[in-house]
Amino acid sequence: MKARAKDKKWDEKVKAHFDKELSKMQRMNPQVAEYSIQRNYLDLFLDLPWNEFTQDKFDLKRAMKILDRDHFGLDDVKKRIIEYLAVLKLRNDMKSPILCLYGPPGVGKTSLGKSIAEALGREYVRISLGGLRDESEIRGHRKTYIGAMPGRIIQSLKKAQTSNPVFVLDEIDKLSTGNQGDPSSAMLEVLDPEQNSEFYDNFLEMGYDLSKVMFVATANSLNTIQPALRDRMEIINVTGYTIEEKVEIAKRHLLPKQLKEHGLDSSHLKIGKSQLEKIVEGYTRESGVRGLEKQIAKMVRYAAKNIAMEEGYNIKISNEAIIEVLGSPRLERDKYENNNVAGVVTGLAWTRVGGDILFIESILSKGKGTLSITGNLGKVMKESATIAMEYIKANADEFGINPEVFDKYNVHIHVPEGATPKDGPSAGVTMLTSLVSLFTQRKVKKSLAMTGEITLRGKVLPVGGIKEKILAAKRARIKEILLCEDNKRDIEEIKPEYLKGLTFHYVTDMSDVLKLALTNQKVKNAKKL
Repeated sequence: MKARAKDKKWDEKVKAHFDKELSKMQRMNPQVAEYSIQRNYLDLFLDLPWNEFTQDKFDLKRAMKILDRDHFGLDDVKKRIIEYLAVLKLRNDMKSPILCLYGPPGVGKTSLGKSIAEALGREYVRISLGGLRDESEIRGHRKTYIGAMPGRIIQSLKKAQTSNPVFVLDEIDKLSTGNQGDPSSAMLEVLDPEQNSEFYDNFLEMGYDLSKVMFVATANSLNTIQPALRDRMEIINVTGYTIEEKVEIAKRHLLPKQLKEHGLDSSHLKIGKSQLEKIVEGYTRESGVRGLEKQIAKMVRYAAKNIAMEEGYNIKISNEAIIEVLGSPRLERDKYENNNVAGVVTGLAWTRVGGDILFIESILSKGKGTLSITGNLGKVMKESATIAMEYIKANADEFGINPEVFDKYNVHIHVPEGATPKDGPSAGVTMLTSLVSLFTQRKVKKSLAMTGEITLRGKVLPVGGIKEKILAAKRARIKEILLCEDNKRDIEEIKPEYLKGLTFHYVTDMSDVLKLALTNQKVKNAKKL
């Protein structure tokens, strides 16, 4: 052990601690139980890569090529990695950032960590935190306990044999609290660039420098991450892919990967761009590409079965072959509903698996002026409907509505797809437009969708999830989109090619929304109120 210790690059403090612990072991009787504990402890000291670092590769063009080769799109993440490399190249000594890639499942968050490690020329370490509920998994046990072990962080560094690997902390939002403490609180020290130069592991009994480790955390939702922990990380939003991007990913990555996994090559099966688009649109509705990969795997198995059974099949897949293998398209694109009925308006919604369009319908029936709302709506959405109704009552003269109508007719608002829970403020403008269209019996403009929150004063407020909502609108062949003026900055961040064929109207007030959304045409068989 003394001979091995001579080659270690540890500082005076660690050396003094090691020598003290070694002399303690020398004085021990090998028969006592503490002897093996002490021996394991010193072995860990000798196995850890104290101040041993791999040389970073500062070829930024090569790094960019690796990131582009492995991932299509995801420009924000790639830009951040290249910036980090550039600063590291100029300064040569820098605290590593703690990035948190946040987005829906299947968009490539975990595999990005692998590409980052290759681009930097570092070791790659992955720790899955899903369901972890014991604090000692992070911080280790005190060495006096039977079966004591160091925490996952120290164990992983021992395996990596370097003090500057790329650590991927997978599913950081799924850390849970158990009887053995709170692991997400233990992560605070690991993921704080100001503190982790002295990360204390209970087994090690002294600080270990983690400041050169590059931590990349992944999460599907930020709501379940402790606020203090979220504050220590740089959040990078990895949004879903457009149809065009999914087709490219399928062509470049998924199809070759599935062919290889099924023992075939590109000469056994060819899927054209239009066929891939048909698979994306008709059989998957997700932000990521996991579902798409499963559908492509089905197509590859179809070819593998025919080859194994020596039956003839067409190598170039046709639309008919897709229907034969995958069945009838289950998820035809969200069709835009016509505007021949008063009170039906298209809204834009954000879901955990990407954007979607939703229809808000309203209808009048003779009664005493009650308002009913259905469609599995949350508290916030119900409030939006109430606000819209009160705003219309307060401004009835402006809209040319007879105030007596409110006492003679019941209003019913419904959002279809009752099995799906819906909530959020984004449907405020849609509900108000739907109700004004209903009371005035005026048509809503064709191919128009909208999103925005409203106030009782009639102001339109900005909402989130704009990129996902825009992609949903494009899928549904919508031409015009109504947004709050403050959401303009979100549109400016989206690549121009995604916005082709779309016209945006920015509004600040409800009166602007109604001017743009409603035509002066009355619907056929308009009710006389």
